[in-house]
Amino acid sequence: MSEQRTPTHARGPRQNSLAEKFKTLSRGTEWQQVSQQQVNFDTYHPQGMSKVGDQLFLSSVEVLELPGRYTERDDDNDSPGRGVGHLFKMNEQGQLVDKIELGKEAIYHPGGIDYDGNYLWVPVAEYRPDSRSIIYRVDPESMEATPVFRVADHIGGLIYNADRDSLYGVNWGSRTFYRWNLTGTGEIINQNKPLTEQAIQNPEHYVDYQDCQYIGDDLALCSGVAVYQPSNASDVQLGGIDLVDLRSVTPEYQVPVTEWTPDGMVMTRNPFLAEERTDSLRFYFLPEDNTSHLFTYEINTSQSR
Repeated sequence: MSEQRTPTHARGPRQNSLAEKFKTLSRGTEWQQVSQQQVNFDTYHPQGMSKVGDQLFLSSVEVLELPGRYTERDDDNDSPGRGVGHLFKMNEQGQLVDKIELGKEAIYHPGGIDYDGNYLWVPVAEYRPDSRSIIYRVDPESMEATPVFRVADHIGGLIYNADRDSLYGVNWGSRTFYRWNLTGTGEIINQNKPLTEQAIQNPEHYVDYQDCQYIGDDLALCSGVAVYQPSNASDVQLGGIDLVDLRSVTPEYQVPVTEWTPDGMVMTRNPFLAEERTDSLRFYFLPEDNTSHLFTYEINTSQSR
């Protein structure tokens, strides 16, 4: 069992230093790349990333057969497709340490993940909207995975609010948030409550959240991307990171991310991770599929404004 996280922020007026550093960022912020480390295994299609100690955890979907009915093509069908859900443990040098498979039958698409101080929370869904999911709790040391509950929707990402023992999920495209209250042992209190009564509409529309990270004080960072298709032009990828107030599930501060891979993929296309340093923020991104690189950026927040 990993060491238990103790909440570092008291309730009441919020003085969240990571959030305050994040709110110094702007469109004009200089993102300083400090490393670009190639990952030494096939990452397939990465989805979520968390850090426990000095180990990184990466969720990913390996698609063996594309599903139907998740676009509006005329040739779409009812097939859920075939695939394998993966959770990888690796070090910061991109070397694989351990891995497990998650999911069952048509449910093989892991999403964004979060760490509660003891366990990783990983959603695995069908690869199409308005479908179904299994929510797993994973011991980061033993990599033992326990299915906790099921949801009658595609859950594409999770946030664990350690200050209120609650779990938030975002669905396909992150248009809807769901909230589940938990007991101290991680059991769902309101599991049988109708899903529509747990739904909270996301008022943010400029990007779809791909991965989220709880940072304390009812706050989460959510990164995402939107892809626009101008006529007679290449796709345009818009990336961004939001500071989300979980009390109202609304963005408190929003920052565009204007960094791309050499092949033109915006950094927030896949998973991300943020860390606070004394006078800076460090961000990890893994935007590429299959043959991936772990991009690390440092922002001097004392000079951001």
